[in-house]
Amino acid sequence: MELIAANHASEEKLEQFLQNNQDVERNLLLEKGYVVELKGTIEGCFVMDLVDNDVYWLKQLYVTKNAAASLPVLLEAILAMAKEKQAKQVFVHSHQPMVDVLLESLQFYPQKENTFVGTSPDKEGNWWTYHVS
Repeated sequence: MELIAANHASEEKLEQFLQNNQDVERNLLLEKGYVVELKGTIEGCFVMDLVDNDVYWLKQLYVTKNAAASLPVLLEAILAMAKEKQAKQVFVHSHQPMVDVLLESLQFYPQKENTFVGTSPDKEGNWWTYHVS
């Protein structure tokens, strides 16, 4: 698994990924995001958006069905990246029960409400936070 800044990824591979996954917001991904390459193919993406001095919002986390089994490893890699960026907290908005289970297993903590970003995501779901040590 390789994490590549989206604006440094192969244009051809990125176009193919975006064509097949039209829910991904292209401009945000290119500005602040990363793609996940497995076996030479882009199989996922995410955006680590800085919302405060040392607080990040993990947005637009997406993996294809082919790469779903890699999600736990991907989340671990994202947390390692957050630590490199000297983050204190990482927030995630989850709208899938299986992702909730995974986040809890990785020691993310549920949040009662969204207290750190001005706008909420379009989909209903749960907020989680991870305290980076």
